[in-house]
Amino acid sequence: MLMGPMKPHGTYKLAYRSRQRSFPAALPTPRKASDRLEGLLERCAREERREQRILDSLRAEIVDAGGGENLRIRRVFAKPREVYRLELSLPDLGYQRTTFLDRDALEELLEADDVREVVEASCLGG
Repeated sequence: MLMGPMKPHGTYKLAYRSRQRSFPAALPTPRKASDRLEGLLERCAREERREQRILDSLRAEIVDAGGGENLRIRRVFAKPREVYRLELSLPDLGYQRTTFLDRDALEELLEADDVREVVEASCLGG
């Protein structure tokens, strides 16, 4: 059996094969400014709905957890933008959730009376 020279470790044989390039039948038509604006608005609306679902989920879990040692909110950054870290433990489920929120999202989360009561009770140690 005839063997060629050994290749250094970490080198690989590259396969050179002709690849057929497929071109689209027609070039895409340029999008209008109104189409781009609609796409941007749709993306913003989708992101806002996602943010709302996250806040709703947090509200439900905070009320279920009951506060105390299960909830911690700390400011992580002050500048250039205030960012808060919310840690929520549900020991019965073996679950811990960590979420980072900006100031506006935290204020929106605390607008619900039941959530505010739980947060105030956990801050007071009760």
